[in-house]
Amino acid sequence: MEQEKKEQEKSSLEQEAKEAGNQKYQERVKAVTPTHNLLWQMVKAFVTGGVICCIGQAVLNYATNSAGIDKETAGAWCSMLLVLLSVVLTGFNIYPKLVEWGGAGALVPITGFANSVAAPAIEYKKEGQVFGVGCKIFTIAGPVILYGIFTSWVLGVGYWLLSHS
Repeated sequence: MEQEKKEQEKSSLEQEAKEAGNQKYQERVKAVTPTHNLLWQMVKAFVTGGVICCIGQAVLNYATNSAGIDKETAGAWCSMLLVLLSVVLTGFNIYPKLVEWGGAGALVPITGFANSVAAPAIEYKKEGQVFGVGCKIFTIAGPVILYGIFTSWVLGVGYWLLSHS
């Protein structure tokens, strides 16, 4: 009987120590977890994405109005120049700082996709062309490409089935 009582006391003490440890852990997590102001993050993303879109619109306007290029070709030039600008800024470590500040506003446009391809290539270039750049270049963008193609295939099959029924 006394043995059971000792075991219960020991179990109770272990449980209290565990709960105290969990509480200390939760306090530590709360202390180190950054707090975010959602409204301010949304404003920064809107401004960042808006500036990127304004740059793209300026390229389109220049190409169609001043250079006399048709809309379709101007759109292709706009995309290529935005991707080039993103890759160059990634190479100079400027685009990651822009992403840190602007969040989704810098990640969602085509420039964010270009950054997601260029960043791993730059990071792993010291490992060589094959095992560094070749293996790691699509580390971030690969899943986006894979699931984008898969989703478009599924939707295409669904569209084909619905249009032939």
